[in-house]
Amino acid sequence: MTTNTDNHFVAQSVHDLGSALWFGGAVMGIAGVNKSGQDLSQGLDRIRVAGSAWSRFQPAQFGGIAATLLAGLRLTQVGGRRIALQQGFGTVGALKAGLAVAGAGATAYAAYSGNKIGKAAEEAARRGEQVEVKDATLPIAGTPPEVAKWQRRQRVTQFVVPTLAGANIVCNSWLVQSYRVGATAKGVLRRLLPD
Repeated sequence: MTTNTDNHFVAQSVHDLGSALWFGGAVMGIAGVNKSGQDLSQGLDRIRVAGSAWSRFQPAQFGGIAATLLAGLRLTQVGGRRIALQQGFGTVGALKAGLAVAGAGATAYAAYSGNKIGKAAEEAARRGEQVEVKDATLPIAGTPPEVAKWQRRQRVTQFVVPTLAGANIVCNSWLVQSYRVGATAKGVLRRLLPD
């Protein structure tokens, strides 16, 4: 005997855990990983430490993103009636999907920028240049120009990623709350009886 249920806790759990991993990892990067090199005396080592930490974390981070996107797709599939009937549900759902895709792209660009910082720093060191930086994303006056260029890009991107991941979580909270009976009834009535 099959029961018809609106409970999709597995997909919701996978989505929420993936989003938490993605957001938490991005914030940890800003607060800890990128700044951790400040405790080291060599600029090149500051970049290497952050690069090593990020390369170790990337599989988990991209796993979190994949969980967010795939479980989000599943939640969209099962919420099809709500998209059609409940005012606001489709709009917020589309915004959430856009934020997730943009956030995944920003995360990939952040990883690319970090890789470029590491390569540029290693190349500068091979040429005998001093690689001095404040931390993994902050150049100083003596930072080689190519390293500084990618650090500036990474500095912006490192704040864009948790902003998009966090906005995705906020939209998800709105969607989850819209499943409450009162919210559902109001949304359907607004769709059927517009102002």
